[in-house]
Amino acid sequence: MAETRYAQRTDEVEEKLRLLHGAYAGGRLDLALSLAASIADTLRCQRQWCAPSPVSGPAPTGRVEELPPAWAAWARGWSWYQVLEVAEEVGLVRAEEPVEVSLAFAGDQAGDLRRELRVAKVEEGMLREVKSQVDGEVCAGGVRYGRLVFPAQAPAGGRSTYLVFYGNPWAELPDYPTDLVVRGEGYGLEIENGYYCARLSDQTGQLERLIYRRAHGLELFAGGEGHGEPPHIDWAHDYLADQKFQKFRVTNWAACPNWEVSRGPLCVRVRRWGFPHSPVHPLFTPSRMHIDVEYTFHAGQPYFFKQASMEMAKDFAIDYLRDDEWVFSGYTFTDPLWMDREGRLHEGEVKAGHSDDLWGVGFFNRHSKDAFIALWLEHSATGFDGLHHTGVPQINYQGQCQLWSRWAAHSGPQFKAGTVLRQHNAYLVLPYKGAGPVEEARRRFLQPLAVGPGPLPSGHPSPGGLARPGEEAPGLKEALWEAARQVPDDMFYTADANLVDMGYIYDLRVRGGVVEVLMTMPHRGRPCYRYLGEPLRRQLLKVPGVREVLVRFTWEPEWSLARMNRAGRAAMGLED
Repeated sequence: MAETRYAQRTDEVEEKLRLLHGAYAGGRLDLALSLAASIADTLRCQRQWCAPSPVSGPAPTGRVEELPPAWAAWARGWSWYQVLEVAEEVGLVRAEEPVEVSLAFAGDQAGDLRRELRVAKVEEGMLREVKSQVDGEVCAGGVRYGRLVFPAQAPAGGRSTYLVFYGNPWAELPDYPTDLVVRGEGYGLEIENGYYCARLSDQTGQLERLIYRRAHGLELFAGGEGHGEPPHIDWAHDYLADQKFQKFRVTNWAACPNWEVSRGPLCVRVRRWGFPHSPVHPLFTPSRMHIDVEYTFHAGQPYFFKQASMEMAKDFAIDYLRDDEWVFSGYTFTDPLWMDREGRLHEGEVKAGHSDDLWGVGFFNRHSKDAFIALWLEHSATGFDGLHHTGVPQINYQGQCQLWSRWAAHSGPQFKAGTVLRQHNAYLVLPYKGAGPVEEARRRFLQPLAVGPGPLPSGHPSPGGLARPGEEAPGLKEALWEAARQVPDDMFYTADANLVDMGYIYDLRVRGGVVEVLMTMPHRGRPCYRYLGEPLRRQLLKVPGVREVLVRFTWEPEWSLARMNRAGRAAMGLED
């Protein structure tokens, strides 16, 4: 069969499953292992085609040239816009509050959301650019999707309007000032902002240490060796098997089975998922409870979030499970804290009758005011009515540490396939100044700003403009992009798989005749980027007006199918 279409150039999961079954039945376990790994690769590829929910299609759009003349001039260089309205509905003044919204764009209106998308706030009829970040970009069915994050403002009970601009092929990656610093690669990151520095395990991605950015630099850590695994301050998630035979833990992962990281000037997300491992993995590898955990760290905020789920893939029984457990070695804190169902924060020991109905726990030091407080914003279950909201904080645990441990299901629960336990937690690191600020933080988290399409307000002349040098008009930039399009990935012998259409180039800017290019390679099996970078540099040096070309390389973000434009997809035999 001639290989002219995508389906003819690869094998689908169904075909690989057939081959796997045959290899396993024939006792060819080495071949079966290779096929299992190949199936995982195909599934990772297919995930990149999945449109996010609940976004169904592009929102109402308009052409920039049809905006009020003053606004159209301010946004010169961009072709399209959407209007977002931010609504405050609980009577709290919101200032620079991070919000996120999933957006969709017609595929022919935007090519690279990370470069092109910009956000402006409407203030008294004038436009002011605000910082923004795009991640999770997907292109499916001719529609481009992305998750937009930006700091929003709204008066108590009021509304604010923001314009989202896109459709500028000459745009450059915006360089916004931020206190968010990220070090490392993969999921073993060090993430720092003005309030704390979080260190994630190179092995598991769990939060190992948290260093406060106050004068004396409190460091929260768990000493010792755990149960053979590296120690973390975040010890969830795990479960004890039926009859108490063994414990399955995500902290037993030798490496994360599945993971994804998105990082930018406003937030960093680290998500990991898979089945927890036995202490003698792979002797026991039950595929029963699927665990998914995501941390989110924001710029300029004294908190971080964790969202997680525990989904039952089949009917089975356990002894107990824990879904939020934190351990701090030594005696950093002097007093426990806990929050009741109504959101009232209490100091001291948990009162009788509340130990199984906690909605926040933590500790503080009455002298230094250092504190670490968990707010359990969501703790729910689908298909299971035995969920417990435990987790009494213990100041002195075995004479070694301070901890809380939430046993969300215990006493031998029986789970049905499809049961899901969910949580959404916020962790505060602000100095403790009484219950008021903590209770208000919880109200803000539980009632975030609502973001949706809005009407277009009237416009007035606005100072400055949206474009940086080289973004407003093509000029030399257009010639450079066209020259880059002449550089092929010559591992494809009969297709026009050039660097631009394939999406290997993340950014291109020119200043005073010096061109800077940021590029990637399609996967880590091809780490020698100069194989393509040097031909690119030579090609760009041929463009009149260019004095020097500097090619830089990055693995962040990882290349994906969404990076390809329509021509690149066609070269690979893909159809929209």
